[in-house]
Amino acid sequence: MIKTKEQLIFENENLRSCLNEMEETLEAIRNGEVDAVIVSGKNGQQIYSVSTAEAPYRTFIEQMSEGAVTLAKDGTILFCNQRFANIVSTPHNKVIGAYIKDYITPNDTRKLDNFLAELTYQNHDVIIVTLKNAVHLRMSIHLLPPYLQGDNYILIATDISDLKQKEHELRQLVAKLDNHVKALRALRIDTICNTVDDVARKNKLEIANTKLFKEIQKLNRMVDKLKQKK
Repeated sequence: MIKTKEQLIFENENLRSCLNEMEETLEAIRNGEVDAVIVSGKNGQQIYSVSTAEAPYRTFIEQMSEGAVTLAKDGTILFCNQRFANIVSTPHNKVIGAYIKDYITPNDTRKLDNFLAELTYQNHDVIIVTLKNAVHLRMSIHLLPPYLQGDNYILIATDISDLKQKEHELRQLVAKLDNHVKALRALRIDTICNTVDDVARKNKLEIANTKLFKEIQKLNRMVDKLKQKK
C-alpha cells in the first residue's frame, strides 16, 4: 500500500514526538527526576523502578552513623533511619509520623521555627538543639529540590553530647583557673601591702631610734655639764 505524502508527514511527526518523549524520559532518569518508568508491553503496562543507584544509597543511609530524616513542612517526620530512632530513644515505627518538635526541649522549639522560616535553597545552615532525653544534636537542614516531594526538608542529625560534656568540663576548668588567678592576685596585693607596711614600720623605727639617740646624747651632755659644776 503506497502512503500519501500527508500520511508520511504525519507518521514522521509521530515518530519525532515519540523520539522527543523518549529523550526527555532518559534525561529525567539521568538527572534523578523520576523513581520509576511505566512501559506498555504484551502483558499491559508495567512499572520499572529506577533502583540501580537507589539501593546503595538506601543502604548507606541506614548504615550511616548520623541520623537521617525527611521532614514535611509542618515538621512531620516522613522518614528516618534507625540511627535517628536510637538518638531520640524511640522505636523506629513510632518515630515515623511524629513531629520533630515532640523530641526537642520547649526552649529550642522556637529557635527551630525561626531557623526553618529563614531556610531557602541557597541559604542552609546548622542548628544545635537539646532533646528531651538530654541529647545535644547538631542538625544540618536543607530544602529538598522541588521535584523531590516539594517543600520538604532533609535533616542530618549528629549527636554532639560528648563534645558538649567536654565543653562544660572545659568551662568549669576555666572558671577554676580564673578563681586561682584572682586568689593569686589578691595574695600578691596582700604581700605588697605587708611589704609596704614593713618598710613603713622600719622607717618609723629608724626615725624613733634617731630621736632616741639624739635624746640620749642630749642627756649625756647635760650629765657632763653637771659633773663639771661639781
